[in-house]
Amino acid sequence: MKLTVLGGCGAWPAAGQACSGYLVEHDGFRVLIDPGYAVLPRLLASTAAEDVDAVLVSHGHPDHCADLNPLLRARALGERPPAALPVHAPPGALDVVLALDRPGMLASSYVLYELAPGAPVELGPFRVDAWSLPHHVPNAGLRLTAGGRTLAYTGDTGPAAELTELARDADLLLAEATYPERVPEEDAPFLSSALDAGRTASRAGAARLVLTHLWPDTPPEPALEAAAKEYTGELMAAEGGLTVSF
Repeated sequence: MKLTVLGGCGAWPAAGQACSGYLVEHDGFRVLIDPGYAVLPRLLASTAAEDVDAVLVSHGHPDHCADLNPLLRARALGERPPAALPVHAPPGALDVVLALDRPGMLASSYVLYELAPGAPVELGPFRVDAWSLPHHVPNAGLRLTAGGRTLAYTGDTGPAAELTELARDADLLLAEATYPERVPEEDAPFLSSALDAGRTASRAGAARLVLTHLWPDTPPEPALEAAAKEYTGELMAAEGGLTVSF
């Protein structure tokens, strides 16, 4: 299994960067997770739009799904439109982004499925399990397993006991870490810090931790230092171009 980070900014894309966007590959099957702002140009630098086999969206905030629209346009309006793209998301999460074009324009380019906790999904070689995690809008934590390897992804989430189960013995935990150590009080139920992510990775026994969704234009070092207070395993920050094979 291989993870390629296309973008890791939270909220909006800093200059030359992209918001949340992750390509996960195994046995030639490509799953795009969270096509947020500015993700598509980075994806197209290495992968044609028609070569994406499935899309997973954790939640409906545009920094996690806005570039689904240009991805579908690139597939639908090309010379040889590919088969409809399976898109999996929490109920209602994509209503706004899928309504950006005139009715019916992109209808044949995708098939929408609802992610539901306790209802595993088979995508090519991947098994996908979802957890409902606390955020400002419905958010699905995702666990992808293939070839005996596991990637766990939190989406955006506040504190939750379910995070340990989501990340249990994962080969890689991709965890939201908007702030290094302290989440502002008004957002504390809905977002996480790097310190929180390190604690989750340690409790779950995750082999690697990748911190993502850092606030734009902030250096990764404070987040890495905060996570290292709780987690002693392999630790990285999600920057565009980072590739991890496991």
